[in-house]
Amino acid sequence: MTELDLESRASDHDHQALRLWLRLLTCTHRVEGVIRNRLRQDFATTLPRFDLLAQLERSPDGLSMRELSKRLMVTGGNITGITDQLEREGLVVREAHPSDRRSFTVKLTPSGRQQFKRMASTHEQWVVELLAGWSAEEKSQVHGLLAGLKSHLTNLPAVDVAGPKEKAQ
Repeated sequence: MTELDLESRASDHDHQALRLWLRLLTCTHRVEGVIRNRLRQDFATTLPRFDLLAQLERSPDGLSMRELSKRLMVTGGNITGITDQLEREGLVVREAHPSDRRSFTVKLTPSGRQQFKRMASTHEQWVVELLAGWSAEEKSQVHGLLAGLKSHLTNLPAVDVAGPKEKAQ
């Protein structure tokens, strides 16, 4: 029996662009599903928590809650909830923002940085494994093709590149 997925919505009579869109979504959902499950099993964490830690790892001076919300494309309330959890676990710390008394800067703690490095290394191995169905040349070709699509989408005036606000937890 064939597993139903987003692509199963399409038929041979649908436009090629629609069939391609559904295939891209299906592949994305499958990869993301594996990563979500492995993060939960191996590190007792979620993808939104991992993503927040990743943003902080790239910004050693920390980020404001607003900037985290913007970068992760989720509401401030979601960022607050995740930050509260990570702070209780000693992985991040909030500091008063130097120029805005109403705002906080969130930074990784040394423990948070160490934990994230372990997770990031394993995460990279998972992604390599999940995309191992393509040769290096095929990965390069797909990367180039998607770069062209990204450029096209970025240049469309009506496209909201930020995307919808989603619940992160």
